[in-house]
This record gives sequence, structure tokens and C-alpha cells, in this order.
Amino acid sequence: MNSVLPIMLLLMTFGLSSCDTAYLATMEKMGYAKRDILSSRVKSARDAQEDAKKDIQTTLEQFGNVVSYEGGDLESTYKKLNGELENSEDSAKAVRKKIADVESVADALFSEWEQELSQYSSADLRRKSQAKLTQTKGRYKDMLSAMKRAEQRIDPVLRPLRDQVLYLKHNLNARARSAIKGELVKVDAQVDQLVKDMNRSIAEADKFIQSMEKEAD
Repeated sequence: MNSVLPIMLLLMTFGLSSCDTAYLATMEKMGYAKRDILSSRVKSARDAQEDAKKDIQTTLEQFGNVVSYEGGDLESTYKKLNGELENSEDSAKAVRKKIADVESVADALFSEWEQELSQYSSADLRRKSQAKLTQTKGRYKDMLSAMKRAEQRIDPVLRPLRDQVLYLKHNLNARARSAIKGELVKVDAQVDQLVKDMNRSIAEADKFIQSMEKEAD
């Protein structure tokens, strides 16, 4: 087991497309089915969304601190805001990557499942497998739609924040902070909606994971 773990970690650094195909094939030879890998990747995507949600909320909080700042070293407060924003931007990239990873293995799993339907000699078992495939694809579609809906709200939140941070970089004064105070209200509303969408997405991911684990029992 100790010798297998480094190999798994190395393979997990592979990209998508042909590299991901090779990764999935190698993992199956090691006894890891595509459905198990899908469940694992959904968990990773769920966790990435949770991290992004927290980072963006922290960035918004720090943005509010800068806007309402009174006295002291404003530049250090700005640098903290910029650092929090960079963390949020990195988290957003991680969410996009994790969702792409989910799609990659799901496409491979469903394609293989559909091809295997023709291999049944029993019409009854074929129908049962087809029904299970349809059910699983339906749950997956709901989950993926929720994930993408939440992910697509991230950039509209981060873009105006980045604009304001860039503006503040060369205008660290009371007038500049007063000028962008109205933006805080707008971004706050966007973040609230993003958090709601992310919570729905996380809930859908949990439902999908539970259904996959239940079927495996």
C-alpha cells in the first residue's frame, strides 16, 4: 500500500483528455472503478466550492474594512485585501479545475456504461442497467448544473472587486474610499447570491455522493 500511494499521488497531477484517460485506465487496473473516482472527484469539487465560498466572504469582509478604515496604516490594510482577493481568485481556478475533472470521469463512466448495455444476453438485466444508468445520469445532471451555476457567479463577483482593488492601489485616501463605498453594497448582494448558489451546489453534491455510496453498499 505504501508503494501504491506515491503512484496515485503522481497520477493525480495529470491533466485531462489523453492524460486523464491514461490515469483512469491505470487506476482501474489498480482496482479503482470509474464510479469510485467520480464520487471522489465530486467530493473534491464540493470541498473546493466550500473553500472558495469562505475565501470570497473573507475578501468581502476585508474590502469593507478598507472602505470604512479610519486612521493607521492604510497601505498594510490594502495589502491584506489584495492578498485575500488573490486567495479568492486561486480558489475560483480550483473550482473550475475540479468541475472539469468531474466532467471528464463522468463522461468516461457513462460512455462505458452505455457501450456495455449491448453486451447483456439477458433483456431483463439490460433493462435494469439502462434504468440505473438513466437514474444516475439524471442525478449527475442536476448536480453538475448546480455546480456550474454557482461557478459562473464567481467571476461577476471577483471582477468588480479586482477593479476596486486596482483603483485603491494608487488612491489610498479617504476620497477614493468614499467613491467606492457604493460598490460595496452591490458586491455584497452578489456575494449573498453566490453563497446561496454554492450552498445549493454543495447540497446537490452531497446528495449525489450519498446516492453513489448507497448503490455501492
